[in-house]
This record gives sequence, structure tokens and C-alpha cells, in this order.
Amino acid sequence: MTQSKKSYVGLSDAEVAESRRRHGENVLTPPKKTSLLAQLLEKFQDPIIRILLLALLASFGVAAYQLFMHLHGASVFLEPVGILVAILLATCVGFAFELSANKKFELLNQMNDDTPVKVIRGGAVREVPKREVVVGDTVLLEVGEEVPADGRLLEAISLQVNESTLTGEPVASKTTNPQAFGHEATYRPDEVLRGTTVVDGHGVMEVLAVGDATEYGKVYEGSQIDSHIETPLNQQLRRLGKLISCAGYSVAGLIVVARVLFYFASASPISWVDAGSHILNSVMIAVTLIVVAVPEGLPMSVTLSLALSMKRMLAANNLVRKMHACETMGAATVICTDKTGTLTQNQMRVHQADFYGYNGAGLAASPAGRLAAESIAVNSTAHLDLTEPGKAKVLGNPTEGALLLWLRDNGLSYLDLRSSAEVLAQLTFSTERKYMATIAESPAAGGRALYVKGAPEVVLARCQSVLLGEGTAPVAAHRERIEQQLAAYQRQAMRTLGFAYKPLPAAGQPSFDGGPAAEGDLTFLGIAAIADPVREDVPAAIESCLHAGIDVKIVTGDTPGTAKEVGRQVGLWRDSYPDSWHTTGAEFAATPDAALLDTVLDLKIMSRARPMDKERLVKLLQQKGQVVAVTGDGTNDAPALNAAQVGLSMGDGTSVAKEASAITILDNSFKSITRAVMWGRSLYQNIQRFILFQMTINVVACFIVLVGSLGTLPAPLTITQMLWVNLIIDTFAALALASLPPNEKVMRLKPRKATDHVVTPKMGASIVAVGLLFALALLGLLQYFRHFDVTGLAQLKAADFFASYLNFRYDGGGELTAYERSLFFTIFVLLQLWNMFNAKAFSAGRSALAGLRSCLSGFGAVVCAVALGQYLIVTFGGEMFSVVPLRTADWLIAAAATSAALWAGELVRWGERTYKKRGAASPDAAPLLCG
Repeated sequence: MTQSKKSYVGLSDAEVAESRRRHGENVLTPPKKTSLLAQLLEKFQDPIIRILLLALLASFGVAAYQLFMHLHGASVFLEPVGILVAILLATCVGFAFELSANKKFELLNQMNDDTPVKVIRGGAVREVPKREVVVGDTVLLEVGEEVPADGRLLEAISLQVNESTLTGEPVASKTTNPQAFGHEATYRPDEVLRGTTVVDGHGVMEVLAVGDATEYGKVYEGSQIDSHIETPLNQQLRRLGKLISCAGYSVAGLIVVARVLFYFASASPISWVDAGSHILNSVMIAVTLIVVAVPEGLPMSVTLSLALSMKRMLAANNLVRKMHACETMGAATVICTDKTGTLTQNQMRVHQADFYGYNGAGLAASPAGRLAAESIAVNSTAHLDLTEPGKAKVLGNPTEGALLLWLRDNGLSYLDLRSSAEVLAQLTFSTERKYMATIAESPAAGGRALYVKGAPEVVLARCQSVLLGEGTAPVAAHRERIEQQLAAYQRQAMRTLGFAYKPLPAAGQPSFDGGPAAEGDLTFLGIAAIADPVREDVPAAIESCLHAGIDVKIVTGDTPGTAKEVGRQVGLWRDSYPDSWHTTGAEFAATPDAALLDTVLDLKIMSRARPMDKERLVKLLQQKGQVVAVTGDGTNDAPALNAAQVGLSMGDGTSVAKEASAITILDNSFKSITRAVMWGRSLYQNIQRFILFQMTINVVACFIVLVGSLGTLPAPLTITQMLWVNLIIDTFAALALASLPPNEKVMRLKPRKATDHVVTPKMGASIVAVGLLFALALLGLLQYFRHFDVTGLAQLKAADFFASYLNFRYDGGGELTAYERSLFFTIFVLLQLWNMFNAKAFSAGRSALAGLRSCLSGFGAVVCAVALGQYLIVTFGGEMFSVVPLRTADWLIAAAATSAALWAGELVRWGERTYKKRGAASPDAAPLLCG
């Protein structure tokens, strides 16, 4: 049937050179590396950063004008410098964290093209590096070796190949016999492909494609195509940026128009020189308002939140390479998952062994058990690598390895059994025979014995009797029971093996000539059901995703039966589901996009999927408005990993898969994926909390600027004080809110829609209401300070405070003293500090003070740092911050009075919880202060 290797001549040196010239080297073109500068500049594409850049230009222009006109000194540039620092911090921190993650990834993902490969050239066998294999080469394939290129088999002796990296199949039988070709296989039985591994037998192949032209190379190239999809968070921040811009520009325009109209209505006579100066001053005030409206700390907050999440997710076995992937996982609505290595262990194990003469008391305790154990150990070519403590790695055929692992689980050493039974002759497995046979001197059989293992129906047909505990019995009496057992296992898409033996006479030369195994006088020992078991934590993790509103779809290159059975075990498939919820790769490829768009959301399982089928599925789901995450460990998963909003590769996956992914799951656990979803959703909530916090400050500042612009109200805060509020406090607040631990309750919520605004109506109501309340209180305080000489908060009288409101005038009152400015600055900061607790409680459904003990190292520490910083600035800031030290009594009064912001928020939250318990509250009810 096959030719001898000696008959192959192979290519000559000249033919090798010509083939290399025509078809190229056997190397994959590496992805084009993005320069460090380009990676840094990419950070400036953030929509809020772009607004900040415009604000920077406007602020710099105003500062330059004020300096040129001698209106202010060089300190006027502190504000544009502060905005510049905010931009650089937000961009550089994110850049540094991604750079660090990529360095870790490169160590994880090193490739080697110098592995030696045995080829026949010029009639002689020689070893060449994998990169030097060319089209037309004759390559020898042996157990444990990786196939170096795509080719057609010239010989296949009991050849089995692990194609899990391309199709998900751990064992694919290969043959050159056309009569044995099946129609269900993803690739032809006489094809072998680069990146797959020989697990049994040996063969000879002629190379047909190398490098990028291989299936592996095509997938690798497809995984590098730029299929950039804007993340949901970026979409939402872009909409927020437009909202801020429109609101800022609109109010600024109204200020200019109102001030100009007010001037021309009140000026008599009109001086055009004064009018020009007034208009220019109005424009400067408008620019100031735009700068104040821009949330300088937001990009920093988002960056810090993502960076901290990257670090924490690494501790939870998620290596994040692309920063925004942290949050995007929380927005995922669909997870398309591979089967092999993701849902399953990617290691074949014995599900059930039924040896009929074995009573389960211990394999070595009964004659039938000893025969079964010796049959498994001797009639096998596989080995176990036990060098790593507590872990066994199969070397050779995965199915045979599963049997050796079963022996190990039962306390027996296959090596001891092999060493005690001398192998005299062996007939390897072939797809034509469908069995393997070994003749050995058997201690268990008490002499020479023949052991046979193979397809149960083939082995059973060659048996006359069955070994039972009390002796042997005719096969006919037990055939129906055995066939029922086999049918039950095969319905569960398990591989089944039958075992038989036959005592042989000690005399004579052991040989398979004449086929002793073909004779119908064997004794049947039993059957074993083998499968790649589902990971223990997967069903619970899948259930968690489903409860979180995330649809999970299995996309695998394995058979329909296996895919459905795994789906059933993990809770994704039921026998009652319609057939349309499952499809094969061939059916999927033959269906036009228009028809698939109507059914793609209902699809549960795709079997026999090829790489481009997975990528097409992802893009169709995205057309339906879904946020898609893809998990996989094989080369076949790479195009889909690259096309998805988030690609998640497995830590022991192929280098191509990891290169295409945004997150690498180091422990290969689906549970880690659900944790990534929880982190993403919690991260989004933390970003919303910061937006709630900072936009409230911005509303306060804008309102004060707006009111002041319509008259002669003095600016209550200096530029350096505003820098402390807008840059330093915002950065600390970002740290505080980003440090909040993830909340498992977010997994009970449905995924947010990509069209949702990051500022919900509930948040918007809170921002406007609280901002206006704070602004009115601060304006009243400012008006009080202008009309009363305040030397301490103890002298402040409520009647005088409200009287200052009733007698509010733009042109009345005097300048603020240094002590009054210090009091106003401190009260402004403390209000924001207490409101940070309200932001912390947003969407938490509990008190802002709950969980503070667990947050002392994070949130609590940052709050204390801000309070200490404010004390140091007021006490020692002097002329730089235009402050003077405050008395201790005033600190205590200010802290107690401003804490009303927290207690008011607590009261609202308590009322909301009470209403919800009574079932009287609307689900959309918005607490006024915190959400």
C-alpha cells in the first residue's frame, strides 16, 4: 500500500533554490510593529483629550493676551500649563501601562522558526531549520513533531494528527487511501497542515505551501487586518464631549451676546473704544467659561481607572494588552467561544471504563482488573511526562494517554506494568484495520497473550466470549447490553474503545502473519468511553454570563455531535431547541448575509467552523448592534479574535491567537472571563461616579462664572486654586473612585446598550440639581463676605446670610479679605470632598459609609490625603495660593457645615431604599444628590 522511504529522492540543491525564489521562505510575515511615537499619539485620539487640546489653545491665547496687555503677570500661564499637565498625565500613564503589558506579552508569545525538520533531498535524509523548508520538499513526519508546512501525504502509517489549533479536533486520522476519505472532516484526510502535531504513527508528505501561503499563514495574515471597532466607552465619551462642547459654546455665546446688549443698553454716550474693549473682555470671559466647563480630570480618571484595572486583572489571571478592553468586556452582549481548551480541558480523559470482570475493588485485586490494566499499559505507544509535580502531560496519542491517566488515577504505574510484561510483537493502529494489537509475555495472563484494542464493534466482532467476574460467557448473551452501552456513550459524542485478549501458546515465533487478531476467538474484556471533559468551573461561569444578559455561542471546528454534547453539558444546548439554532461551517458559508442577519442572534452552536466563518459571524453580530467578545486558543480563532471588540486568548494558546487578542487568560479558565466582565462593568460604574463627581464641580464653577460675568462679581478663586481643584483633587478623586472594589451585583444587570449615554438621566438630574444647590450656597457665601467683615465662621448669622441674598446686587459690596478668600476656597473644596462620598454611593444601593473599612487603603486613604493637602495648602500656601492660615475652630465649623452634603445624600438614599422595599418606588427614581 505504501512506498518505502528509500524510493524518495526529493529536491536537488538547485531545485531548492529555485523553489525558494518562486514561493519564498517558510516564515510568517510578522505584523507591522507600531512605533512608540505612534502608540503615544494614538492616546490623543480620545474625544475628551481633543476637547482639552482646544481648551489648551484657547487658554494659552487668553493668557498671552493678558500678559501682552500687562493685565496680569507671568502667573497667568499657570492655567494653560495645568491643562497641559492634565493632558500629558492622561496620555502618558495609559501609554506606560500598555507598554508594560506588551513587554509581558512578548515574553509569553515568543516564536521559533529554527526547529529542525527531517527532509529528503538529493536522495538523502537531512535536517534543516523549519524556515528553510520549501515547496516540493519531501518531509518525514514522526510522533511528537510539528508539521512544518502544508502538504499532501505520500505515506500514512497509523498516522494521527492533533488539529486542535486549526479545527478544534485533538485527534484526526490521516490516510492516503481514497476509500477511507470521509465527508465530515474539515480538511481532507490526506492533507496535513502547518502548526498541527503528529500524535501517533508516521508519514511522508510533499510540501505544497509554505509561509504565508499555508492555512496557518492565511489565518495569521487575516488576524492582522485592521478591523478596528470603536469601543462603547469611546463612543459614549465622544457623545459626552459633543454635549459639553455644545453646552459650553452655547452658554459662552449667550454670555457674549448678553454682555454686549447690556453694554449698549446702558452706555450713554457710546464709546466705540470702550465698546471694543468690553466685547474683547466678554470674549475672554466666554473662553474662561469654556475652559472651566471642560472636565480636565476626566481623561486622567478614565486612564487611571483602566490602568488600575489592568494591574488588578493581571492578579486575577487576565493579562490585558489593550487598555480599553478592560471596560469593553463589561459592555459585551455576546461571547463567541471556542470549545477545545476553553470550555473543555483539551486533554482526553476516561469518562467511564466498563471492564465486566472487574468489580471496582481495585484493578490489582482481581484477575480481570490485572488483565485490563496490563492490556492498557502494554498495548499502547503513548507516555506520560511526570516531570512537573502534580501534573501529567501526555506524549503521543491523546486517546491512549487518557487510558494511562486512568491507570494513574487508580494508583497504578503504566511503566511498572510495561516493564513486567515483555513486548514480543506489535501491530500499530491503522484506519483500515481500526484496531491495535500487541503480543507480550503477560504476568496477568500467566503466559504469552495477545491484547487487542480498537473500535468496539470491530473488536467485539472478533470475540467469542466475554470475561465476567465468575468466568467467561458467550458474547451473544451480552451483545445487546454492550451495544446499548456503546450507543449511550456515542450519543454523548464520546470516543469508545473495546478491549480483548487471547492466551497464546508459549512455543513458536510471535508474529502477526496470518492475523491472530483476525481470528474470531478473542475474549472481550470491556469498553472505555473517552472524552475531552468540560472544565469544572465552566457551567457555573456560563450560567453567570446568561444571568448577566450575555449570550454565549459555541463556535468550533469539531463535529456537530461533539459540539452539541458539550453545549448540553455547559447549559447552552437542549434537545428541544430547533435545528436552526445549530449550523455547520459549510451551511453558514453557503448562506448569504441578508438571510443570516435574520437568524444570527438565535444561533447557539456552529460546528465544523473554519477560521473565516468565525470572523464572518463576529462581523454579522456587530452589524446587529452587538458588542462581541471572542475566546479561543487556536490559530483558527485569530481572525475572529482580531475582528471582535474584545479578543480573549488562552495562556497556553497558539502565538497567532495571542497576537490577535486584547486580553490573554493566563489560567485558561472561562471563570476568569466572567471575572473580566464583572471588572469591566464595575469599572464603567467607577467612571460614571467620577463623571458625576467632576461634572458637579464644573456646573458649580460655570454657574459662578456665568453669574459673575453678568456684573462685577469678583472671581472668588484664583488660577492656582482652580488648578488645585480641577487637576490635583480630580486626580485624587479618580484614584479614590477607581480603587473601589468590583461589585458582584453588576452581574445581575443586563448589558448596557452601545447607544446609551454615559451620563444617564438620573446622573444628569443629580449633576444639575446638586451643582445649582452648591453654586447658590457659595454665591450666597460670597455675597455675605462682600457685605460683612468676616473674621471667623462662628460670627456668621443665618439671618444676615439670607438677607444678603434678598439684597443681592452685582455692584455692591467690597473686596474679599485674604481670610475670607481662604474660607471660601476651603468651603468649596470640602463641599466637593463630601460629595465624593455621594459619588461613591452611585448605583451601589447602599449607604456611602458602607464598606469604608475595606476601602481604608484606597478610597479612605485618598480622602484623607485630599483633606491633608487642603490643610497644608491653606496653612503654608501663602502668596502662591493667595491664602492665609485658618483657625482650628473655623476648620471644624467648615467641615461640619459642609458635611450636610453627605447627610442630605444619605437621607435621600435611605428614602429610596425604603420606597423600593415597599415596592412604591419607580425603578427610574433618581436620588437628588448621588444616584
